Amino acid sequence: MNDRAVSLLEQYEIEVNKTWKGRGAILCDSDRGLFILKEYCGPADKVEFQDYLLRHINESGIVQVESILRTKENEIIVYDQDRVAYIVKTYCDGRECNHRDAEECRQAVSTLAKLHNVSDLSGCDILHDQPVYRVEKEYEKHNRELKKVRKFLREKSQKTDFEIYLMKHYDYFMNNALQITDELRYYAYEEDSYKFPIVCHGDYQYHNIMQTDSGSVLLNFEKCVRDYPVRDLYLFLRKLLEKNNWSQTLGDMLLESYNKERSLTDRDYKQLYYRLAYPEKFWKIVNFYYNTGKAWIPGRNMEKIEKLFAQEREKQLFLESIFEL
Repeated sequence: MNDRAVSLLEQYEIEVNKTWKGRGAILCDSDRGLFILKEYCGPADKVEFQDYLLRHINESGIVQVESILRTKENEIIVYDQDRVAYIVKTYCDGRECNHRDAEECRQAVSTLAKLHNVSDLSGCDILHDQPVYRVEKEYEKHNRELKKVRKFLREKSQKTDFEIYLMKHYDYFMNNALQITDELRYYAYEEDSYKFPIVCHGDYQYHNIMQTDSGSVLLNFEKCVRDYPVRDLYLFLRKLLEKNNWSQTLGDMLLESYNKERSLTDRDYKQLYYRLAYPEKFWKIVNFYYNTGKAWIPGRNMEKIEKLFAQEREKQLFLESIFEL
């Protein structure tokens, strides 16, 4: 973050008391509270949509979310002398949601359901200009990448221990990915599936849930997207369940908490099942391996793949139990 970016704060109706650097951003204490100045890499129309969504949610008074600050000239994006784009958002004192605290995680899922209840933009013209996310298209892309890496590994004459271990289990996860993608496409959609009036947070994980004196505040909506609401639930569940060896007790508790605020439909459960069943963690490990230097493979890669294989049985038992397969 360039120090010259601090001068951009002069374009806003705030009186700056002090600034300090955060992770890839500049934090600002002002007469109107805390703000964060950060680079913005997306298209201008996306941040306008993000601003509309955040104002819509804040006006409900049900869920606390960040806000985007506009300049004195009512601009939402500002540019430094190198034409790097920035936005300024509200920030808050607090700490991230503790993923080791079951009660905080339960509350986070309850907050998520409330968010989905108030992020319905049915009848809003701005919604129609936003693209619809299709998870099966992403999985098809992942599958092509997995096939490419498998071909590369098969043709590689000298393999490391990691590559030998990976190849031993590769076909199982590859076949699973192909089957889940086919079934998702066939079973989990209906004719009106792509209307999606509810906008997802897009990156709902504990890093973006701040615990404050006034309750939970949700941050970083840059990835907000039209998709099934279970997109957010899936991401939050998967990350927690991977850390808790796919605990059925934890999964039941979190789903119950969500259902108390917003009932999941049969279609939601289908979508959630296929998203959890797809071996995304395997794809992430393979993708990281293939797109980084292969002369030296970090030991952490081996640890991750060993843990993934060790948890696979627990994951399948979880899916069978929760979704009554």
